[in-house]
Amino acid sequence: MISNPIISFNNVSKTFGEIKAVDNVKFNIEKGEFFSILGPSGCGKTTLLRMIAGFESPDSGEIFIDGQPISNLPPNQRPVNMVFQNYAIFPHLNVHANIGFGLRKSGLSKRVSNRKIHEMLELIKLPGYGNRRSNELSGGQRQRVALARALIKQPKVLLLDEPLGALDKKLREQMQIELRILQKELGITFIFVTHDQEEALTLSDRIAVMSDGKVLEIAPPRQLYRSPASYFVANFLGNMNFFKGRVTDSIDQDLKVSVDILGEIMINSSALVKIDKTVWIGIRPENLKIHLHYPGGNKMCVQGDIGPSAYMGDRSYCYVNTLNRHKTILVSIQNGDQFQSTDLNTHQRVWLEWSKESLILITQN
Repeated sequence: MISNPIISFNNVSKTFGEIKAVDNVKFNIEKGEFFSILGPSGCGKTTLLRMIAGFESPDSGEIFIDGQPISNLPPNQRPVNMVFQNYAIFPHLNVHANIGFGLRKSGLSKRVSNRKIHEMLELIKLPGYGNRRSNELSGGQRQRVALARALIKQPKVLLLDEPLGALDKKLREQMQIELRILQKELGITFIFVTHDQEEALTLSDRIAVMSDGKVLEIAPPRQLYRSPASYFVANFLGNMNFFKGRVTDSIDQDLKVSVDILGEIMINSSALVKIDKTVWIGIRPENLKIHLHYPGGNKMCVQGDIGPSAYMGDRSYCYVNTLNRHKTILVSIQNGDQFQSTDLNTHQRVWLEWSKESLILITQN
């Protein structure tokens, strides 16, 4: 695939006092991509966004937009716009004036400006709302107005700094779908900062995972979730059961690994891993199957007792304590599938089964 970057970070670093907020970051964001920057609080993700916008300057390195260096350009000369978590809607202006605020110095006639504002109201599904004040809008409607105001000048890149964080769960999920549809319809590059793993997985074409100012891994959501390259990414992106192991043999595309609790296992891997290397084996909770009786055959399984559980509506989470091995394993049960989690009693003896294909080999910390 030929790269067509709209944003390029070239060895960019940024320090605040003694804290290295961004540490020698180098990667590209493609044109028309919905790109998310994901990480815990303080990892540097918002600093990256603010440097693109021009609100912060790199200490070293360079940022390019469409092939042009931008470090010396003021924010108002960059082809980007930004949506903030608090929306930043002007309370003294109505919706029409808020959306059209960026056009005031554009030189456009009033007729053309009004047409563009009307088009934006249609785009965000708020026709007829032009005369309303911000205090007459719901949280989701205010978010749409903030989006329209950021998009009306047709930026090459839209920056979104945790814009859905103040919304309740159901509205946030609805806005995620609307954002994705809007981005595909417009074809504009969206760069979305979040600490919410599910949000990043739902929205993104690709995700960059950050920690301590570094970009650890960039990949499409499915690849990051199913084949994380490091322990941090595997642990941060969803739930994971980890088992420490040691590579004992390599046979074609398989590795033989001696694993705590699980014993000797075979795992598919094209990675070049040295014999005797310590590795982690990961199993997602949804890839474990509970049996009330020994499943028989050559199936990979371990025995344990049911521990605490939590009902989540469509699924339940259940802890299983392995026998005499001092290990607790998290299992996800799809309610209505195999059996309801209510069929399980605390301290009940069960078997956990997994497939070879569900095992994830992790060789980096």
